[in-house]
Amino acid sequence: MENILLAAHVLAGILFVGPVAVTTSLFPRFAAPATGTGADAVATAPAVATVLHRITRVYGILALVVPVIGLVLAAVQGRLGEIWITIAMVLTAVAGALLALRIVPAQRDALAGTLDARGLRTMRMLTGVFNVLWAAVVVLMIVRPGAA
Repeated sequence: MENILLAAHVLAGILFVGPVAVTTSLFPRFAAPATGTGADAVATAPAVATVLHRITRVYGILALVVPVIGLVLAAVQGRLGEIWITIAMVLTAVAGALLALRIVPAQRDALAGTLDARGLRTMRMLTGVFNVLWAAVVVLMIVRPGAA
């Protein structure tokens, strides 16, 4: 059972969190023409930005399975009390909140044309923070500091 949970956790992370990390990073580039900023305006940019936003939303919801499986796996392994699990859960919650409360709404505003250049820069910064949080979680999963 443990091996199945571990495989499901890793695969879900790759298949669901990975695309969200990529689409959130790409979105500002294609949203820039819609907000009137950026020198690389392309006729297809709004359509690409719309698709990237949809992928971010859908895969963001699907990515909820990753921490759920991770918690079940930690419980099966008897690791719920270990500090690296706690830190990973907190970082995951912060990343999820950032995505749901700041990045996705900013993408929606950019598509509606109500996001200015400053808002676009803020979204780029938040996307970087989001991706660093996930990278930190991956490092914690590999290094497992304080593991018994």
